[in-house]
Amino acid sequence: MTNDNAKPIFADFNEFYIKAVEPLKAANPIFVRLDGKTKGDTRVIFAYFLYQEKKWKVNADTHIDRLKIAFDLGAKGNDPFVIKALRDNNGEYLAIKGQPVRNSKLYIYAVEAK
Repeated sequence: MTNDNAKPIFADFNEFYIKAVEPLKAANPIFVRLDGKTKGDTRVIFAYFLYQEKKWKVNADTHIDRLKIAFDLGAKGNDPFVIKALRDNNGEYLAIKGQPVRNSKLYIYAVEAK
């Protein structure tokens, strides 16, 4: 079992994308997801980043193309995310503004402050 504290924490989403996602994609151009798999759930955390004074965890089954959409929106000067409540209202997740929530393939969740 991996220690989540060993996962990198980035100052913001742009730093996360540039320092973690782009090198991964460059080294593995066939990867669709951060974990390199094509299907299946995972609770494995790829990395963390800070956004709106909260720490967010990015699950390894997040699709790289969705992260690219968010990065491109941010590069245009737009805030790419909207914070939404989980169905049970016991947490929050990030969704990309203007993208359908259903089948989003973006798995970024708020880390509860302890």
